[in-house]
Formats: sequence, structure tokens, C-alpha cells
Amino acid sequence: MKIELKKQTPWKKWLPISLFVLLIAYATYAVSSKSTKSIALSEITLQTVQKGALDIYSTAYGEFASAKERLLTAPALGKVSEILVRPGTNVIPATVILKLSNPKLEQEVSQAQGELAQQKAQREAFKYEQQNERLNYLGRIADIEAEIEKAQLELSVNENLMNLGVASQIELQRAKLAVKQETKRLKFEKEKFQQFIEMQGYQLTQRDITVTQQKAQVTLLQKQLDDMHVRAGIAGSLQTLEVELGQSVQLGESLAKVGSDQELIARIRLPQHQADQIDINAPVIIDTQKGKVTAHITRIESRVTNGSVLAEAVIDGELTSNARPSLTISAQVFVKRNTTAIFIKQVPGFRPRSKQSLFVKTSNDLLEQRDVTFGELSRGKLVINSGLKAGDEIVSSDTSQYNQFKQLTITN
Repeated sequence: MKIELKKQTPWKKWLPISLFVLLIAYATYAVSSKSTKSIALSEITLQTVQKGALDIYSTAYGEFASAKERLLTAPALGKVSEILVRPGTNVIPATVILKLSNPKLEQEVSQAQGELAQQKAQREAFKYEQQNERLNYLGRIADIEAEIEKAQLELSVNENLMNLGVASQIELQRAKLAVKQETKRLKFEKEKFQQFIEMQGYQLTQRDITVTQQKAQVTLLQKQLDDMHVRAGIAGSLQTLEVELGQSVQLGESLAKVGSDQELIARIRLPQHQADQIDINAPVIIDTQKGKVTAHITRIESRVTNGSVLAEAVIDGELTSNARPSLTISAQVFVKRNTTAIFIKQVPGFRPRSKQSLFVKTSNDLLEQRDVTFGELSRGKLVINSGLKAGDEIVSSDTSQYNQFKQLTITN
């Protein structure tokens, strides 16, 4: 059997090698074409990185609230007989919000007033009784003084008769004894009268105390009755009304709430990550959509709710025309002053506290993609934590369509 061998042609031997080389060359070209691309200067916006002192402010949101609020409660048991003011209405302290009725309370007031009038009349009658008793005492003292004068007269007569030798010694002694006894009697009676006057004073004081107590009871009941006409108590607006017409209410039950309109505070929800950096008395700039209002922080709660911390700020400047309780506001709260901050002007697409890839101008005609870490946003200024230095020029316009390229060549 004869075997014939065919000789292989040279070009078939080099064909696979040539194809492999061409593929390598194409891949290299493709990679190089994706690493750089041209872009017109007119299509981009450049911004220069700055360095200097920067006040860091935290952006927060909240609402205005009344600085003064008054809770209106039921002064006694009653039924809502009339509602005169609805929520949102401006009020003054004397404005009657609603009226409550309580026939039993009215009866108690009438009875207390009658008892007070009776006690006053009894006190006046008692004063006349005391006066009569004092006059009786004074009459007895006058009788004793008359007896003393009579005894002294007899003593004088007996002394004259004794000098003439007519009267006896025993008559003289008897006359002296009579004068002495009546004098002592007068002294004791006057002491008793003085004690009687003091006792009458205490008795009258007791009557006065009883009358005073009854007056206080009448005043209390009368005030309760007057308070059944529930008044605002402060100037402002009626914020809530918690009862309906004909509803029965208990003593101390909440009826309504009134808040001031001109005296307001701001309740602001601070971001949790910055709340511990904000101090009491930190300045605040409030935006009401109709202007800016200055304020300062007075209170910061320690409790975190839904990633924020509630703070209160007292208004320092003049309020805008649309300021009112519950108005939604935005605020810039001072955090700290960074004397060596590196920052740029914030533009759409640059996100605070994030890491992004930006194109940085490295020469007159070349842009290079670089990772940049942003920090806080403060009143339109975005702090740069890393990736850029002062004087660098970055592309601040949208370059998302070129993100796959590491470099861009600038053309005129």
C-alpha cells in the first residue's frame, strides 16, 4: 500500500498567527480609544477650588410655634352651652371662647352669698351686744366710785367729830375700812373690765374670721361661676378646640389651647450627626419664603427621633409678614468656623458627604478623572475633604456621558 504525503503551503501556516496579532492590535486600540476622548471647551464649565475661612452651617427644617401657650380647662362640672370662637381666630385676653352652664354651681353661689350676708348681720348684732355689756360694766364701776365717795365723806365727818371728842374711835375705824374695801373693789372691777374688753376683742375676731372665710368661699364660687365663661387669657389665636356644643365636661378637663401670634419660637430638627457639634446660643438664619429671620438656639433635646434632634430657637430679628404658628421653615444653624477650609461652590450633582469621580484640569488641554470626597454643605459652599487642593480647576458641568474615560482632551 502506498501512502502519499501532501506538502503544507506556507501561508496557511502563518494565517492563525497573523489573525492573533491583529486581534491584539485591535484590543489595544480599543482600550486606548476608551481611555481618552476629546471634548470642546465650550461644552464644559470650570470652577476653581478655593481655600480660606468658612463658617459651617447645618441645614435643618422645622416650624414656628407660639412662645406663649395657655391651656384652657374646665373650672367646674358643666355642659358646653355656647361656642363663640373657632380655631384660627385672633383673640385678646378678654375674648370669651365658650360658655359652660352648671345650675348647681349657680345655686351654691346664691347660698354662699346668703350665708355671708347673714354672718355679717350677726357680727353687727354681736357688736351691739358687746357694747351693752361694756356699758353695764361701766355702770357698776360708777356705782363703786359713788360708794367710795360716800365712804370718804363719812370718814371725813367722823374725823371732824373725833377731833371735837364727839365721835367714838370705832366709828372712825369703820369709816376707814369702808373706804379701803370700796377702793379695792373698784380696782378689781376695773381689772375685770379690762379683761372683759380683751375677751370681747377675741370674740369679735372670731366673728371676723368666720366672715372672712365665708367671703373667700363666695369669691371662690363666684370666680368659678365667672370662669364658666372661658376666656383666652392671652393675646394670640385659638389653636385648638377640644369640645363640642352640648358636651358635658369634668373639673380640669381640657377645653382649648391659645397660643401667641407675635411672640414665636422656632422648633428645628437638627441632623443627628451634627447635633452634638451645635452649642447653645448658636446663631440661626431662618428662611420663611418671604425673607430671612435671625435667631439663636436656646434648647437642644438629647433624644434622637427618626435621625434628628429637636432644638428650639428664640427669634432675635423682626418676623416676616407670613410668620405664624405651624409655618414650615428651613434654617441654617451655625456649627463651627473652619479657618483653613478647602471648598467649591455647590452645583447640581455634587452631593455632600459623598465620594464622587470628577474631571480635574491637569494641563491646558487635558482633563483627568479623579476621586473626590466631599464633606459638609454650608450655605452653598461644599467642603472638600480629600482629592483636591486649592487652585485646582474642576469640571462643574454634567460629564456623566464621559465617565468611562479616564482622561479628556480639551479642544477649542
